[in-house]
Amino acid sequence: MDGGFAAAAEALRQSIFSTPIIDNHAHPLLKRGHIDRYPLLTIVTEAHGEALDSSRTSFAHIRAVKQLAKQLGCEETWEAVERAIENERRSDYSEWTRKCLSGIECVLVDDGLDNEEAVEPYSFFDHFARSPSKRIIRIEQIAAKLIETACTTQTTSTQAFDAAISNFEAALKEAISDKEVVGFKSVICYRTGLDISRQPNEAQARSLFTDIFTQRQAANATRFTRLDHRPLNEFIVHRLAQLIRDSNSAHKKPIQFHTGLGDNDLTLTRSSPAHLQEFARAYPTVPIVLLHSGYPFDRETGYMAALYANVYADIGEVFPFVNRDGQERIVRHVLELCPWEKIIWSTDGHWFPETYFLSIVQMREVFHTVLCKFVRKGDISWEQATQIVQDMLFNTSNKIYNLSLTFRPRLPINLHPSEGSQTKFESQQLLRHLTNAKSPQYLRLCWLDYTATARMRIIPSPQILRLLHAENPITAAVTKACFGQLQNDTLVSEVGPSGQYNLVPDMSSLHLGPRENHMTVMCDFKEDDGSSVDFCPRTILKKALDLARLQNLEFLFGFEVEFVLLRHSEDGEYEFLNSDGHAWSTVRAMDQDIVESVLEVAIQRLENAGVSIEMLHAESAKGQFEIVLPKAKPLEAIDTLIFARQVISSCASTKGYRMTLHPKPVANACGTAAHAHISIVSDDSNTTLYESFYAGILSHLRSICAFTYSNMVSYERVKDGFWAGGTWVTWGTQNRETPLRKVDNSHWEFKCMDGLANPYLGMAALVSAGLHGVREQKAMTWGDCTRDPASLSPDERLALGIDTKLPKSIDEALNALVGDQDMTGLLGVDVVRRYVAVKEAELELMKSMSERERRKWVIDRY
Repeated sequence: MDGGFAAAAEALRQSIFSTPIIDNHAHPLLKRGHIDRYPLLTIVTEAHGEALDSSRTSFAHIRAVKQLAKQLGCEETWEAVERAIENERRSDYSEWTRKCLSGIECVLVDDGLDNEEAVEPYSFFDHFARSPSKRIIRIEQIAAKLIETACTTQTTSTQAFDAAISNFEAALKEAISDKEVVGFKSVICYRTGLDISRQPNEAQARSLFTDIFTQRQAANATRFTRLDHRPLNEFIVHRLAQLIRDSNSAHKKPIQFHTGLGDNDLTLTRSSPAHLQEFARAYPTVPIVLLHSGYPFDRETGYMAALYANVYADIGEVFPFVNRDGQERIVRHVLELCPWEKIIWSTDGHWFPETYFLSIVQMREVFHTVLCKFVRKGDISWEQATQIVQDMLFNTSNKIYNLSLTFRPRLPINLHPSEGSQTKFESQQLLRHLTNAKSPQYLRLCWLDYTATARMRIIPSPQILRLLHAENPITAAVTKACFGQLQNDTLVSEVGPSGQYNLVPDMSSLHLGPRENHMTVMCDFKEDDGSSVDFCPRTILKKALDLARLQNLEFLFGFEVEFVLLRHSEDGEYEFLNSDGHAWSTVRAMDQDIVESVLEVAIQRLENAGVSIEMLHAESAKGQFEIVLPKAKPLEAIDTLIFARQVISSCASTKGYRMTLHPKPVANACGTAAHAHISIVSDDSNTTLYESFYAGILSHLRSICAFTYSNMVSYERVKDGFWAGGTWVTWGTQNRETPLRKVDNSHWEFKCMDGLANPYLGMAALVSAGLHGVREQKAMTWGDCTRDPASLSPDERLALGIDTKLPKSIDEALNALVGDQDMTGLLGVDVVRRYVAVKEAELELMKSMSERERRKWVIDRY
C-alpha cells in the first residue's frame, strides 16, 4: 500500500471512530438480577433451543470470541470469555457496560420485548450515552394488551373490537405527540408476514376478532398476549400509518419494520422487504425504516430505499450475527443501488452490553474495509467516504427521527475508556491529529487548585510527537506544593518545596482550543507508582461518584456559565461596557458589537470543539451574559464547564475585553453565579430517594458553602431579593429565591455556587452530602417554599422548617465545615484540613486589601 493511500486510509479510520453513533434500533438491557435468565451464547445468533449450542462453530461466534477476548484480556476461548465477563459483572458492571457502549451518542429503544419486569427502562441508556435515549413503540404489544382488556371488560365481540381499536388509536395519537417517542415498530414480519394487503379489511378483522373474543370468554381461557391473526395484524399496521399520515405534525414519525433474518418463529420467505412495495406506495408521506438489512434479502432492501422516497435502509443486526465476509457483501449490496443518505445503522443490541460492543467493533472494521476498496477503485473520494460514514451513523437518523442533535465528533474516541488513563488508541488519535496539523500545536495540561485558579503546563507538538513515537506517556511533573498554593504563589505553612506529583491527562476530556493551534485536556494527579493523589480535586469527585454507583446512583450535571465582560481603561482599571438598556433577556443587549465579535465567535469555537451550546442570553448587570451548557455525566460536565470559560475568556482577550466571574462586580446589580443542575438519572421518579438526597444537601449546606461560596467576595452576592438563592437554607419548586430549586422530579438546581469555586470540590461536597442523606434515609423536613423566604414571617418560616441561614462570610462557612464531622469524614480529614488552611491564608491576604484593590485583584484572576 503506497504511503499516500495508507495515510488517507488511516484518516478515514479515525473518522469512523470519531463519528458519534445514533443507534436507531436497540432493545433494553437486562437488570442485574435477571442477567442469568438468558444464555450468553445468544449475543451472536438468533438460534435457540437445541440449535443454540451448534453456534459455537459458526464463523460469527469464533470472531466474537477473539474480539471479546482482546477487550477483556483473556484467552481466546468461549469459557475464558464467559469467566472474564462474569468478573466484570461482579467488579464494576456499570463501567463494563460503559466500555461496551463507547461511541454511541444516542439510543432509540424498542422497549416492547417480552418479560418487561426483567429489563431496564429505556432511559437506563442515559448513563452511558452523551444524549438522552428515546422510545420506539412496538404496536403489536400495545394492541395485544388493549385486546386483552377489551375482551375481559366488554360483553359482546362488537363492543370489544370497537373499544380495543378506539383505545389503540388513542394510544397511538398520544405517542405521536409524545416527544420521548420518535418512531414506531411493527413485527408483523414475525406474525403474518410482510406481504401486507394494499388496503385494510375491517370486515375480516372484525370476524377474526370474534374468534379471539370467543376463545377468551371460554372457561379456563388464558390471557391474550400474542397478536398473529393476519387481517387484524394488517388492520392495525394500516391504522398506524393512517394516523401518522393524517397527523398535523410537520414531521412524520417513522415506522420501523422487522425484515429478513430472525429466530425460527418467522417464515423467511415472507420476510423480504420487497413485499412492502404496495404499502410504501399507499403511504408516501410516512417514513418507513427497513430493519436488519433485510438479510438475506439485502439487495431488495437497497432497491426499496432507492426507489421510494419514504423508505430508508437500516443495516443493523447483521453485526455481529453474520460473518465478516457476509457483512462486507451486505454493505456492498445495499450500496449497489441505494443512495448513502438513505442508509442508517443500528446495533439491534439487546439484553447484554456485549451485543453493543460487538456490533460497533465489527461495523467499524467492515465500513473501513468496504469504503477503502471503493476509493481504491476510484468509485468515490476520501471526502465522500467520510461523508458516507457521518450520514449513515449520525446525520440521516438525526433527520428522520427529528432528534435535533448536534454533530459532535468524539476526539479522541476511547475504545477502552477508563477515566484518567491513556490508551494506545488515544495516542494514535492524537498522533494523527498532530501529523496532519498545518502549524505547530500546543497541548495544555490543565488543573484547578484549591483556590480554583486554572493552571496548566503546555507541551509543544514536537515534544508530543517524540513521546508518542517512543510510546512514552504524556505527563508533567508538578510540585506537591500545588495544593497548598495561593493565587500569588505563596505557600501555606503545611506544605514545603519537596516532592512532586505526576500530572496525567485524561484524554477523554480533550478539546481543540481555547484558541487556534491549542488543545486542552484536564488532568489527574498521580503518585510515581500510579496511585491516585488524595488531594487531587478531580480524584475527590471521582471517589464520591464511585460511592454513588455502589448505591446505584448515577447523575447528570448541567451548568450555566455566567460572566461579565469589561473593558480595560487607560488607568489600568476596568470599566463596564457603555450599554444603556442592557437588561435580562433583552433584544437590545444582544445587538451590541461585543456579542458578534466575542460571544458568537466563542460559541462557534465551542461547537467546533464538540461542545454544544443550548442557549445564550443577556443577564441583568451591564455586560453580563449567560451561556447554558448541555447536561452530561458529572466529570464530563465539569471538564466542559472549565473549557467553555477558557474559550470565552480567550475570545474576549483577543478583542481587548476582560471576561470575569467575579460574584458581585456591581454592588447594586445582580451577581454572577455558576448554577448547577443535578438529576439522579438512575431512578429519576423515586421521590423517597431524591428527597433524601436533597435533604442531605440541605442538612450540610452551611458546610458545603465553604466549597461553593469559597471566597471572601462570594458573600457580597448572598443577599435576598436578587434571585441568587437567598440567605435561608430551604428549597422550593421553581423558586429562584431558594438555594435549591426543584425543577422536575430529581432534577433540581443548586443556586449557591459561583465561578470562584473549584467545581470538582463543590460538586464532590454536594454528592457526598446527598449520599449521606440517602444512607441515613433522611426525611425532607423542609416544606416546599414557593415564596421568597425573606418575605415570610418567622412563624411562616418555621411552619416550613426554615430556621437556619446560610453563612454570612467565608470565615463562618469554614467554621461550619470544620464542625461538620460527617462532611469531614466523607471528604477526608486531610483534604478538609488542607483546604481550610489554603482558604484561611487566602482570606488573610484579601483582608489586607482595600475594597477597590480586592475587586481588581479578583477580576485580574477570575
